Amino acid sequence: MVPRLRASGHTVFAATLTGLGDRTHLAHPGIDLDTHVQDVANVLFYEDLKDVILVGHSYGGRVITGVADMSADRLAHLVYLDAFVPTPENPGGTIITEASQARIDAEGDGWRNPPGDAPPDQPSEIIEWARPRRSWQPVKTFTQPVRFTNPVPNLARTYVYCTVGKDPSSPFAKLALQLRDDPAWTYHQLETGHNLHYTAPDDTVAILAGIGDAQDRGA
Repeated sequence: MVPRLRASGHTVFAATLTGLGDRTHLAHPGIDLDTHVQDVANVLFYEDLKDVILVGHSYGGRVITGVADMSADRLAHLVYLDAFVPTPENPGGTIITEASQARIDAEGDGWRNPPGDAPPDQPSEIIEWARPRRSWQPVKTFTQPVRFTNPVPNLARTYVYCTVGKDPSSPFAKLALQLRDDPAWTYHQLETGHNLHYTAPDDTVAILAGIGDAQDRGA
């Protein structure tokens, strides 16, 4: 997605979170959600970015919400791609099940959460490409709630909901219904699985580019 957005004339910064991706060598038990929020806030500060459209996928919704609390003056729009949307009333912090904790203890040295199975709608070539690149994630990034230390900023907000594989009674489905009817949000729904950047790249790029184009026009 990043090369395609750049090719269409948009400036894109892809932040890597500490302990993940090309920074897996920095993983340690002390990494928590605050670490990842600071990772992104530092990109905004050191690149001196303004009027940013900040995008988070899945867990990344927790990160961009924390960044908005810390660096709202540098942001214009928050985009949640099938992501968590924490609020001051429900700041998140995931409860690790007994089964998950047993696997973390057995395979993750007690502090790393193994990556889950790839969604079934992903092409086999994508699954094979992604498998060695999927990172074990420090558990504290899941268990620490989002910090809300400032008034919630009045930023434009977009939610993209992926329907494939969702139980209609799931928290994600209920959240989608709530945001779909909330005038403070722009809502998109895609008939694809959770990893939309793999399974619906054209639609995902079109949504993000559309937001950027509208911002450039001052719409």
